[in-house]
Amino acid sequence: MNTQTQTSSPAAAPLLVRQDGAHFTTLTLNRPQQFNSLSEGLLYALQRELEAIAKQPEIRAVVLAGAGKAFCAGHDLREMRGTPKLEYYQQLFGRCGQVMMAIRKLPVPVIARVHGVATAAGCQLVGACDLAIGSASARFAVSGINAGLFCSTPAVALSRNVSTKRAFDLLVTARFIDAPTAKDWGLINEAVSDDALDQAVLDLVTTITAKSPAAIRHGKALFYEQRELELPDAYALAAEVMAHNMMEEDAGEGLDAFLQKRTPVWKD
Repeated sequence: MNTQTQTSSPAAAPLLVRQDGAHFTTLTLNRPQQFNSLSEGLLYALQRELEAIAKQPEIRAVVLAGAGKAFCAGHDLREMRGTPKLEYYQQLFGRCGQVMMAIRKLPVPVIARVHGVATAAGCQLVGACDLAIGSASARFAVSGINAGLFCSTPAVALSRNVSTKRAFDLLVTARFIDAPTAKDWGLINEAVSDDALDQAVLDLVTTITAKSPAAIRHGKALFYEQRELELPDAYALAAEVMAHNMMEEDAGEGLDAFLQKRTPVWKD
């Protein structure tokens, strides 16, 4: 199924394009002439689509991609400059945070397919995704400081992916790092050749969607929640989640299949 969401006018191209595959869906940011900058409309469309996917148990993974020459160049600066009001900026950055939280709350893994540049809020988007694969030519930066604006909201995702000193370095220098460096620092999982990007993403999606959907859903929620807890509380929560996971039909099927040396058949 292909769907197109949120256009700026009836004749305009869709800001976000959804394409469904076998148990996964791809959401493509579709403002190529603006390097997929996150306009108000695009943020709204992305949040709405993520919330819809959360209610579709047949979807087991999401790929987030960008059309044209870039993944995402951050916020739409021209749009931002057009409304110099505190209330507007509070609403805009609040909306952006809601999109990042929608990715976190989605019960299935979200994979960033990164090519070209991922800058400012675009780099934030990479950091907010559960997994990320970048092409060898991809570049990453949080460059707001060059325009007199500290990338405060991108700092939230960035500092949760890379070390403190590396994150702060990027935030105050605005320097670019390449894909191999982004991998080494922990911002992305893999850096592959440009012509291998699509296959690498598909291979990761195929691996994930072959696992138990119930186990993935239990696991993603637990993974992030336990990180915010003290160690005893984290273990207590993990034990409770694992016990409930064991009660799932998939867990019984998976253990039986292992003992019987056969491939498990997961419940859809």
